[in-house]
Amino acid sequence: MPELPEVETVRTGLAQLLPNKLVTAVTTDTDKSFPNAPSDVKRFLIGASVTDVRRRAKVLLIDLNTGYTLVTHLKMTGQMVYRSNDDHERFGAGHPNDSLINSLPDRSTRVIIEFEDAKLFFNDQRKFGWIRLIPTIEVENLDFFKKVGPEPLSPEFTVQIFMERLQRRKNTNIKAALLDQTVLAGIGNIYADESLWGAKIHPSTLVKNVPDAKLKLLYTEIQYVLRLAIEKGGSTDKNYVNAEGKKGSYMSFARVFRRENLPCPRCGTTIIKTRVAGRGTHTCPKCQPEL
Repeated sequence: MPELPEVETVRTGLAQLLPNKLVTAVTTDTDKSFPNAPSDVKRFLIGASVTDVRRRAKVLLIDLNTGYTLVTHLKMTGQMVYRSNDDHERFGAGHPNDSLINSLPDRSTRVIIEFEDAKLFFNDQRKFGWIRLIPTIEVENLDFFKKVGPEPLSPEFTVQIFMERLQRRKNTNIKAALLDQTVLAGIGNIYADESLWGAKIHPSTLVKNVPDAKLKLLYTEIQYVLRLAIEKGGSTDKNYVNAEGKKGSYMSFARVFRRENLPCPRCGTTIIKTRVAGRGTHTCPKCQPEL
């Protein structure tokens, strides 16, 4: 599933490409991916222009001058790929098999938003993602936005707030707490493993048993890892691509994730893969001893 850096990378790309673009048409192959009333689409989307592209947690928000917003959740395999009409009609980077050269739309394309001189393709192999057209003033009242935790890269997000949020899950393991979107927004499996390795915390350690000094280090590591991932365009583990259909390169810089059976870059011990919080989990047995 795309995490905060991936969605932020897509947002950055679309924010450079979409503002002032006029929507001329929308096509979809399933109501599940685009669950909107045709009358609302005709009135508030067709003929509207994009005013801004925002992000909250793992959700993209494309604001329109009609007072409506396209709320987009990529879920597990969603992609938002922009192509202007004068671009080459084929692209190769961005699918699970990088050797394939695919034209858009392809079999995974669920929604096509057309502009006067471009198209925006919403691709989703698993069909879990969706695009909803909602009045902008009502977006913050969606259940997800009421419950989601603070943004870890926000200037207002202090180490004190981080530690207080974690205490909501003091009797659960630290990895499960990091994956809980009501505790903290945007962190998924990749960056949880990377941050816990950086702070030398075993993922199965209960929150209440992690010393404050380690939690402060974890706060720093989370911000470091997320910023580096954004700089590298996110992580392409399977399906993720940016707005131009290109893969992210963070996995080339990963220190522990997907490095099982390889030496730890810090101590040389062989990295192992286990299961914590229901997810595949990568740790260094020496740097991150179980308590």
